[in-house]
Amino acid sequence: MHKLTQLIQEASHLGNSSAESEVDRIMTICNACRYCEGFCAVFPAMTRRLQFNKADIHYLANLCHNCGACLHSCQYAPPNEFAVNVPQAMAEVRQETYIQYSWPKSFGVLYQRNGVVVSLATSLALMFFLWLSTVLSSNLGVPLAGNFYAIFPHNVLVLIFGAAFGFSVLALGVGIRNFWKNISKGNLSVVAIGEATSDVLTMKYLDGGHGEGCNNADDGFSLWRKRFHHFTFYGFMFCFASTSVATIYHYLFHLDAPYALSSLPVLLGVLGGIGLLIGPIGLLYLNLIRNPLHGDSQQKPMDRAFILLLLLISFTGLLLLAMRDSSVMAYLLICHLGLVMGLFLTMPYGKFAHGIYRTAALLKNAIERRQPNSLKLGSD
Repeated sequence: MHKLTQLIQEASHLGNSSAESEVDRIMTICNACRYCEGFCAVFPAMTRRLQFNKADIHYLANLCHNCGACLHSCQYAPPNEFAVNVPQAMAEVRQETYIQYSWPKSFGVLYQRNGVVVSLATSLALMFFLWLSTVLSSNLGVPLAGNFYAIFPHNVLVLIFGAAFGFSVLALGVGIRNFWKNISKGNLSVVAIGEATSDVLTMKYLDGGHGEGCNNADDGFSLWRKRFHHFTFYGFMFCFASTSVATIYHYLFHLDAPYALSSLPVLLGVLGGIGLLIGPIGLLYLNLIRNPLHGDSQQKPMDRAFILLLLLISFTGLLLLAMRDSSVMAYLLICHLGLVMGLFLTMPYGKFAHGIYRTAALLKNAIERRQPNSLKLGSD
């Protein structure tokens, strides 16, 4: 115990925020204990270090998948006087990294009030599309046999959504570039990229890396959090594939929408929509019953706003497909496009970003595992 206390006192907190200093303190304790060393990628990465500077802390925080196993296994967790809570400390630092690396820099504050931001962005987008529909079309309330472009011309939609999506990709790209420059000193390799890609696609550490699952409401293990993340992630990817195939149909083969229900864009969109119904419903339920010691309670509005936005997008999309030949098609299209625009506008400054930063951390971990195994006094 004396050695543990000495290590804590020797840990450097200079220049760190309170959340970063807390991760520094906790990792110093964990590095002396090492009971959780085999739990997930965080603890092996921790053991490669003797001290933790900002870059290390930011890296480890984004490597954490908040599975909760370490919290329920820790002998120093609350109410112990050391009050070690790895998931909560890591979650607080993760949000700080999103703010610090955001671009433009002044937009980083949006992370702190993201529930409100998502609501406002979605509302404004809906109002914009309501206004735009009255300007461009007189077909509201008229059956149009699924012809969305009778309401909004194709080129208008491409211009609006292309600009919004392009800005989101640029903002996320600059942010992750800055994050990567700060945390990584290693060399990329095909093997490391392959390992990181596999970790992302299988969501390996959403079960703690041990295969039993996450802790959620209590210390019981469950794979449902991982499964619902799979539904959400692959639902999103199927929807993206549907839009990509439709774009190829339009520009390469000169096939204009609406497409048949048996066509590839529609089938991919239906699969994606179903995934984005099942996944977010499950994740929202798990979020509502989650143990309050898991994660940062102040980020719950951001988490839930993002989940609800995905859920509404999928619901209105499937409803739009089912009723595309009816007189309410135009109104459903307005709602659906407004929600999608709300997602695009908030992507760089909301929960969506966590997947991008976590991917970078997993890549860093894959690179670091292949470097000479020597202890470091921080990776500065």
